[in-house]
Amino acid sequence: MRHDQLTTLKGGAVVSQLGLGTAQLGGLFSSVDDNEGQHLINTAIDQGIRYFDTAPHYGKGVSEKRLGRYLSNFPRDSWVLSSKVGRLLVPTINGEDPSFVDADNSVERINDYSEYGVRRSFEESLERLGLESIEIVYIHDPDDYPEEAIREAYPALEKLRSEGLIKSIGIGMNYNEIPTRMINETDVDVVMNAGRYSLLDQSAADELFPAALRRGVSIVSVGVFNSGVLANPSSDSHYFYEPAPAYIVARAVEMQNALREFGVSLQQAAIQYPTRHEAVKCVVVGCRSAASLLENIENFNAAIPLEAWEKIDSIIASHRREDVR
Repeated sequence: MRHDQLTTLKGGAVVSQLGLGTAQLGGLFSSVDDNEGQHLINTAIDQGIRYFDTAPHYGKGVSEKRLGRYLSNFPRDSWVLSSKVGRLLVPTINGEDPSFVDADNSVERINDYSEYGVRRSFEESLERLGLESIEIVYIHDPDDYPEEAIREAYPALEKLRSEGLIKSIGIGMNYNEIPTRMINETDVDVVMNAGRYSLLDQSAADELFPAALRRGVSIVSVGVFNSGVLANPSSDSHYFYEPAPAYIVARAVEMQNALREFGVSLQQAAIQYPTRHEAVKCVVVGCRSAASLLENIENFNAAIPLEAWEKIDSIIASHRREDVR
């Protein structure tokens, strides 16, 4: 498998097997200037990256505006885009956002999974991106709104799909239960699964992935480094957006040490691990710079011997037995 190898998702969107997430273009945790952002996208296109993911949430529209502008320098048929619905951006006088340094602080996010909210969100995304259509639209993190996501947001996206404005309907979440319901109760096309099929968490394989295989739903895997602990495990690492527990850091270090015997890095195994499951069609990683993207591409393409995977599988199995006790 190579990063620039193409695969077709349910609904017809053709994506590279490694995609680029663009939360960083919204200034996630630190600012990104325009030249750096444009260089990142130029490098991605030059390297055969075809799939780009964004959302209104990222910098409160800033990621969408920047990405649309950067991609406009390339033919529309040379890239595929996904964005998200579920949060509307409305005017405010106090919209500070400590997570996104470059955020548009003249607006704030409100949750809205209604038909009206979904269509309005989609149309406003088109305007920010400077586009007439978007290939993939995900229902974004409906953690507390499962019924609204299934009964209102999904039918609204189905109408947009029937109008030819999107190709694939998706749901993107950090959890498995609601996406599994979505697969079983709707004709959803794609699930963006965040961190639940990784070296440290394989819970998506219990019910979500089998349901996806039964219904022909495509899985896009994100959060492969589990908030950073699989990129550089240490006492100050994060795991699912929180400080990593000591036992999680210890497991990551155990894997890192085991992989060294085979000349494999933890980062290489982490970015490739989801692709070992037949339900996973694509991996998306967020990168702040062209150098970071090139490092991720190199890790995604690195050869990992079967013996290394067998060792990792045995470590995972041993910890699963511990967790059951």
